[in-house]
Amino acid sequence: MGHVVDTIPTMDIGKLFKVLSDATRLRIAYALTIEEELCVCDVSASVDCSIATASHHLRTLLKQGLVKYRKEGKVVYYSLDDHHVSSLVHLAMEHVNEGKFSS
Repeated sequence: MGHVVDTIPTMDIGKLFKVLSDATRLRIAYALTIEEELCVCDVSASVDCSIATASHHLRTLLKQGLVKYRKEGKVVYYSLDDHHVSSLVHLAMEHVNEGKFSS
């Protein structure tokens, strides 16, 4: 007899958390919770990394479906894919800020 736990897409959920486990990608996701939309240059400045590094991490987040983009002329603007991503980031921060998580 199958269990409810067997139906959870654990591999996909694990990939999601793995993508967000990178500190730079998490800072980018957090920056996008504050500003709804940022270009690569603004992301780079927000998380204090090079444009190349920001671009690399944005590509990873895009590939995994956590961010989306739109073009305006030659400028590409990134935003979180939906409210679920924002909720994940905020819930994780809330949990850590409660002091229940030790590093």
